[in-house]
Amino acid sequence: MDIRVHGPKAIAAERAAVDSVLGAPVPLTGHAARSRRDLLLPALHAVQSRFGWLTPGALNYISERLTVPPAELFGVATFYHLFSLTPQPPHVIYVCDDIACRIQGAEVRCAKFEAEFGPADNPVAKNGVTWRRSPCLGQCERAPASLVIEAGEAPLSYSLLQEEGLIPQFGQPRLRLLRRIGRVDPESVEAYRSDGGYRALERAIQLGPQEVIREVIASNLVGRGGAAFPTGRKWDAVAKAVARPHYVVCNADESEPGTFKDRILMEGDPFAVIEGMTIAAYATASERGYIYIRGEYPLATRRVDAAIRAARVAGLLGNDILGTGFSFDIEVRRGAGAYICGEETALFNSIEGKRGEPRNKPPFPVQAGLFGKPTVINNVETLVNVPLIILDGGHAFAGVGTSGSTGPKLFCLSGHIVGPGLYEVPFGCTLREVIEMAGGVPGGKQIQAILLGGAAGTFIGPEKLDVPLTFEGTRAIGATLGSGVVMIFDETVDMTDILTRVAAFFRDESCGQCVPCRVGTVRQEELLARLKSGKTIGTKADELALLKEIGQAMRDASICGLGQTASNAIESALANLKLPIL
Repeated sequence: MDIRVHGPKAIAAERAAVDSVLGAPVPLTGHAARSRRDLLLPALHAVQSRFGWLTPGALNYISERLTVPPAELFGVATFYHLFSLTPQPPHVIYVCDDIACRIQGAEVRCAKFEAEFGPADNPVAKNGVTWRRSPCLGQCERAPASLVIEAGEAPLSYSLLQEEGLIPQFGQPRLRLLRRIGRVDPESVEAYRSDGGYRALERAIQLGPQEVIREVIASNLVGRGGAAFPTGRKWDAVAKAVARPHYVVCNADESEPGTFKDRILMEGDPFAVIEGMTIAAYATASERGYIYIRGEYPLATRRVDAAIRAARVAGLLGNDILGTGFSFDIEVRRGAGAYICGEETALFNSIEGKRGEPRNKPPFPVQAGLFGKPTVINNVETLVNVPLIILDGGHAFAGVGTSGSTGPKLFCLSGHIVGPGLYEVPFGCTLREVIEMAGGVPGGKQIQAILLGGAAGTFIGPEKLDVPLTFEGTRAIGATLGSGVVMIFDETVDMTDILTRVAAFFRDESCGQCVPCRVGTVRQEELLARLKSGKTIGTKADELALLKEIGQAMRDASICGLGQTASNAIESALANLKLPIL
């Protein structure tokens, strides 16, 4: 049984918004119509951008054009928090109240907007503007952060702070991954090539696919998104896969609280991301690529879109790249506000026009990934390392850092730090050295806690400042590098408040597909609230034992990494910090 919608027919403006993505209506049925399901998310974005919400007429029209049942369409549209199925003003201000912004005045900003525009999500907005609270916007280096989305015939999205991402090391000679940012025009393919861009692609074609993979394996490059899986092994598995076609996907849905490195790379050096993807495609016999960018990154999306178009014009994407017979092209897909879509299989579902829910594994993406075909998926930071490996050689790359953690690494410093921003260091620097590099804690205050790896990471105390920032170094102290977050909390912070915000984040972001995560994240938040209020069920010891039990159940039985890591930061804080709730 399906929901039958007997609503309004789409008006001309609604049809035009949808047709801008789907093209002029042509009679399609069966497989031909269903094969375009991957255009569902772009079509929803087009309507949201034009009207500020998903109007019933436009939704009915999308359902007809793509032959997607209304119930399924409703399920997808309601999955993402940047979409609205109820009327809202054309201007919406998203105010981050997540942990990095929380300790830098987010509540003051929320109070300011409430005084100016009324309560959050006010449908009767003043001057056509409303505001709402938001999880992390990926602008932690310039907290407190806000994002403005303006709907209309010429929609616009922008940060309230429009300066480029902060690179405190700008101009330093030893930078590799960040060396072009702020110095080379990110919108000019000629400027990129003049600075050495695309030499790695030329070199890769000289080497041949198998030798490229051997160099990547020799480099010991592992994924920089948090999972740290060997990149060369992924590429090799896809290259050897019999099923066709093969795909390359760049995971740019950087939603981990405290993380902003991929945003800065895409904004400041988008051609490096595209070149890395193109080399991956050449090595793995892939003809199609997708870069999935989180919906809260408007400038990064515009820059990457422009870079793709420029690369096509220059013969660096499309058919017969560099006259070699190799063909590869890239499409951008925008997320719409769902942390879970950073999980690789949830991302595939989102691109395919489904709810962004994770899949059971196996099969793994190298066997059955996007559209059920072998797929290489790497995040932005991983891919921008690839040109370095091809130009310098895998063994030279492996000689930087340590045997277990090779190459340069980007760290996102935020919170109570004099110089917040993105820092590049060789693996092996200590946490103390990186914090000192960023100027230390302002006002002479003491460090109370450091969060490594984001909300899914680990809280440690100041006694661990001399830990080497490597995979093996952090593992030895029961911590994780994760996505490269280093967030500092000084002695003034109410850490119990921070933990309750982390718990609320995971409660909200759970996709709800599996019981351990759906229920466990709620129970975890409720338990913290009881500890905070002092109204415990039984003793504190009983509650802490129950919290560990909830965390273990989520780790053991959740489908994906969200549930498996949802208790990490909270349990680590209770173990490593001196908290008043204990």
